[in-house]
Amino acid sequence: MSSSSARSDQWTFLTNHARVLLWIARDPEMRLRDVAAGIGITERAVQIIVADLEAAGYLTRTRVGRRNRYTIDPTVALRHPSEADHPVGDLLSAFLHREDTPDAAPAEPEAAVRP
Repeated sequence: MSSSSARSDQWTFLTNHARVLLWIARDPEMRLRDVAAGIGITERAVQIIVADLEAAGYLTRTRVGRRNRYTIDPTVALRHPSEADHPVGDLLSAFLHREDTPDAAPAEPEAAVRP
């Protein structure tokens, strides 16, 4: 197998940051170990990503008993300059809306999103 063929099997369109945010948007009380298992990365990697997202203002973590609840701010702009005119809410809507279609599997609970 050529090296370009091997590389082409390994890349994806979304980063792990986007995947973590989408998982949290589906269930804002989900445990990070469950997010990690669902995405296929380590729990420590998810913790680092959540810290990045929190520092950048995309989400807020609130302690509820022994668990965390995450609130996403959909108005924060995407980070790359070529997408900076779009809020992260557009990305979330594109993926979460797809789950609300009649042909899709039952949607998981919506995220707590600030108005």
